[in-house]
Amino acid sequence: MANQRNKLWQKSTDVNKEIETFTVGMDRELDLLLAKYDVIGSIAHIKMLKEIGLLTDDELRALIAELENIQAIIENDEFVIEDGVEDVHSQVELMLTRRLGDVGKKIHSGRSRNDQVLLDLKLFMRAEMLVVVELVEQLFDRLISLSNQYKNILLPGYTHLQVAMPSSFGLWFGAYAESLTDDLAVWKSAFDIVNRNPLGSAAGYGSSFPLKRQVTTDLLGFESMNYNVVYAQMGRGKAEKVVANAIGIIADTLSKFSMDVCLYMGQNHGFISFPDEYTTGSSIMPHKKNPDVFELIRAKSNKVKSLPNEISLITTNLPSGYHRDLQIIKEGFMPAFKNIKDCLYMTWFMLEHIRVNKSILEDEKYTYLFSVELVNQLVLEGMPFRDAYVEVGKRIENGEFKPDKEIKHTHEGSIGNLHNDAIVKRMESIKNSFPTNL
Repeated sequence: MANQRNKLWQKSTDVNKEIETFTVGMDRELDLLLAKYDVIGSIAHIKMLKEIGLLTDDELRALIAELENIQAIIENDEFVIEDGVEDVHSQVELMLTRRLGDVGKKIHSGRSRNDQVLLDLKLFMRAEMLVVVELVEQLFDRLISLSNQYKNILLPGYTHLQVAMPSSFGLWFGAYAESLTDDLAVWKSAFDIVNRNPLGSAAGYGSSFPLKRQVTTDLLGFESMNYNVVYAQMGRGKAEKVVANAIGIIADTLSKFSMDVCLYMGQNHGFISFPDEYTTGSSIMPHKKNPDVFELIRAKSNKVKSLPNEISLITTNLPSGYHRDLQIIKEGFMPAFKNIKDCLYMTWFMLEHIRVNKSILEDEKYTYLFSVELVNQLVLEGMPFRDAYVEVGKRIENGEFKPDKEIKHTHEGSIGNLHNDAIVKRMESIKNSFPTNL
């Protein structure tokens, strides 16, 4: 059969073409993102096979040399999954067999495509997650810098979308910086779930070969292995859902911030602006400067927040063991990393060019923003709080309220005491908990 060698599982019967097209789905396209990790995992696996006597020294050297050649092809963007080849695993083995003959066929001993896919996905997730850590830190640093730069510039705080109490740009920027510290803490928990080695679980029930799973765990830099081989296979879908939830947590911060920006850029607020070249216009209204970037960040962030639910629906009520349903998770999950990376980068990029309005509170509509300040001042002078509240209310009703715009907040985390140093320290602690030598 012409295609027999191109499928790791194929025997003597060709699969119907329509069945093949449907079952392969988007695997061939998405597997290109996994190619480098398939090679990395294969090198670790064959080193272990040599230790247990399934490969000779010469066979190991030949396989490693050829796998390194394939890795170079991948790095040069020249790697392709050929027509009739089912997936990246089949393509790599086919290339090895063409060059090395029977030696290339030995690479699959002691593993299944099930644990191969699990491993490739975990290596992919781990690498992508570390890139996201760097982007989160970059955005965090910019927010902290802006918070410190504009810490004394006041802006209105709102509750129920009504003018409420004085806030500041220091508080606003700093709030989203601290939000990212919690997001990264969640990210670290998800990373710890990913950073466990499934290789050696084979089809989900282990192997009669005397595999040394700790060897591949150490070679691949995993924190530990998924010890139980059945659970290793059960982790397919679970790890993706945990990571998708963590992506959604970061996305939630970005979507909320983007909504603030869209409001604050509007003429009814006018708190911030950007140079014309960072906004877009209208086809019929020449005065428009639209916040398209932040509207798209908001939409992309909200879209990715639906991913955990999508994965849950795919995996609901699946029994233990492998099921082809799990293949579909890749279609929504793998592109989500580019989505969140783009959103993090573009938020940072736009904040490099943000302009802050330093005279917002000169507008009369913010006069009553300072009513609570007067209530608190009367309390400090000895008046009971409820009496002070009534007194200020009467002054407002009678048109006698005169705001004192000198803000004297001093407690931790307030306008006059942002505690940004503590927020930075926490971010550094969480960031340093991620490995740096993978």
